[in-house]
Amino acid sequence: MPELPEVEVTRLSFAQRIAGARIDGVRMGKPLRWPLGCEPEQLVGQRVLAVRRRGKYLLLDLSEGLLMLHLGMSGSVSFGSPLAEPGKHDHFDLVTSLGTLRLHDPRRFGAVVFASDEADAAAQKLLGRLGVEPLGDAFDVATFQQALKSRNMAIKQVLLGGQAVVGVGNIYASEVLFLAGIRPTTKALRISKARAALLHGAIRQVLAQAVAKGGSTLRDFSNAQGEAGHFQLEAMVYDRAGLPCRVCAAPIKSMRQGQRSTFYCATCQKP
Repeated sequence: MPELPEVEVTRLSFAQRIAGARIDGVRMGKPLRWPLGCEPEQLVGQRVLAVRRRGKYLLLDLSEGLLMLHLGMSGSVSFGSPLAEPGKHDHFDLVTSLGTLRLHDPRRFGAVVFASDEADAAAQKLLGRLGVEPLGDAFDVATFQQALKSRNMAIKQVLLGGQAVVGVGNIYASEVLFLAGIRPTTKALRISKARAALLHGAIRQVLAQAVAKGGSTLRDFSNAQGEAGHFQLEAMVYDRAGLPCRVCAAPIKSMRQGQRSTFYCATCQKP
């Protein structure tokens, strides 16, 4: 599943190229996770002013509204002119004066949703409960520490939950916990201020590094220009069960937490 770094990499790969474009047409394929929320014709004639990101959502600011795009479990975006004729897994085309933005999603868990603005009920339903952005200035150590102290859950599950901080998905949760030296099963409320500060820094460091490396391509992720990511080649623990730890050489262990795979080093990561 594309996580925050992959979504940010995707945004960076087409945001400047589509800015200022006039929407000339909309093509809808098979139904996605949620309905569009407006008639496609309502988008025609509008301008794409900018492309932002909130958590794992791409936000296209339009001259009259907001288009929210989620990649779901298997989605990817391409942007160019011309694009090939849409295939069976191409479910949304935004045809603009500068090129076509296409959502390709084999499993159709992704979505494109229109809202009048971020205060709209449709936008609040998707964005309103998201935690603070980990790469923004609002993600401060003190607030993060307080959020952990109120949660009696394993820290890995708290990171995935998205309320303490948004966008730390499964791949990067394993990686940041390794960098911070914290066992994934440790209860969040038991983490000291010093260790919470280490975790805060690890979140920023790992996510920034992942963006710089183009994200992680485990199966078929690519950015809007068709380029794969390379962070997975440098992963310390993720998907390395049985292999030696890059720090201490002990075998990396794996387990299931909340139906998701967790990878960790029992020597380097303490409860």
